[in-house]
Amino acid sequence: MMIRIGGKIPIIIHPTFWIFAALIGLWNSQGSLVGTLLWIAIIFVSVLFHEFGHALTARGFGQKPRIELVALGGLTYHDGQSLPFWKQFLIVLDGPLFGFLLYIGGSLAVPLVPPGLGQNFLLVFAEVNLIWTLVNLLPVLPLDGGQLLRIALEGIFGHKGLKYSLIVGMLIGVGISLALFVYNQVLIGALFFMFAFQSFDAYRRTRNMSEDDRKEPLRKGLENAEAKLRLGQKKEAAEAFAELKDQAKEGIIHVLATQYLAFLKYEEGDLPNVYKMLLSIREQLSDDALCLLHVVAFEQKDFPLVAEISGNCYQILPSAESALRSAYACASLSQAEATIGWLEAAKQEGAANLTEIVTENTFDTVRSDPLFQEFLSTL
Repeated sequence: MMIRIGGKIPIIIHPTFWIFAALIGLWNSQGSLVGTLLWIAIIFVSVLFHEFGHALTARGFGQKPRIELVALGGLTYHDGQSLPFWKQFLIVLDGPLFGFLLYIGGSLAVPLVPPGLGQNFLLVFAEVNLIWTLVNLLPVLPLDGGQLLRIALEGIFGHKGLKYSLIVGMLIGVGISLALFVYNQVLIGALFFMFAFQSFDAYRRTRNMSEDDRKEPLRKGLENAEAKLRLGQKKEAAEAFAELKDQAKEGIIHVLATQYLAFLKYEEGDLPNVYKMLLSIREQLSDDALCLLHVVAFEQKDFPLVAEISGNCYQILPSAESALRSAYACASLSQAEATIGWLEAAKQEGAANLTEIVTENTFDTVRSDPLFQEFLSTL
């Protein structure tokens, strides 16, 4: 059951938070019910106090924060105007700082409590917050240390700083993971390996990011254009995407605007412009845009390009139509073996009238080839 706590800093606690806290408690207390409950209390207080470090700082900077406690910890979101890098840095830093304050508070309270369960609780409480604070400051995304590195590098290098932080985090994450595997800390090692893979995946997806992608007006413009498209206002959306395409000269926003515009222009039948637009961003195309390029390149008789991207397009969207386009393109290039392969693929996809199709003039360039003659005998 989801727990929601209102207030100036709303808090949402997901059921998975309690499940993972209980599992950690069972593991560390060796199945003791009392020990498990104490561990749940330690995790809850520690994570919540840590997130309040982020949230209170964000609120102090005029943001509207909210906290969510999820399976592997907590998340703090804050809505509001864009903040300078030094304020972003402080918001992230104050999470670990609050955790360190818990460590100091727990350590100072230990001598004040008589030996026994209470003192043991405080010792574990202090130790957990110290270890978590130090681990959380490692420069690996999505840990706070990785976020601090990202903010610092973005402040110095602009949009390239994100890529640099992902590379650093990926390398350090792999190194920590391998070291933990050597010392048989498999679970934690697997966690850091997952962090490293996430950094690699994020780097792959953001490698085309440009400085334009950080401009708030362009980002808002993309959101508004997408909203118009969802509402079916295609003419207005096309105008908005065309304006964005020209304003953002490169980067993710430029690529997305160009792709959206290409699909809208394709519906209008403006194939030459669609071909030109998609070709200009060929290396950054999404899967569906690549398949569209396959279609319009064929219509524009760019058969070398059709043949080149045929394999990828067929993997993305296998169909008789796609295979036949590729067969026509390869035949136009006098590539008999490739033509046969695509005709066989079209046959497997249920293409009808293959016997009539292969009599068309397009296939005259390969008709005398022995391999093609052998294929014709199987039809």
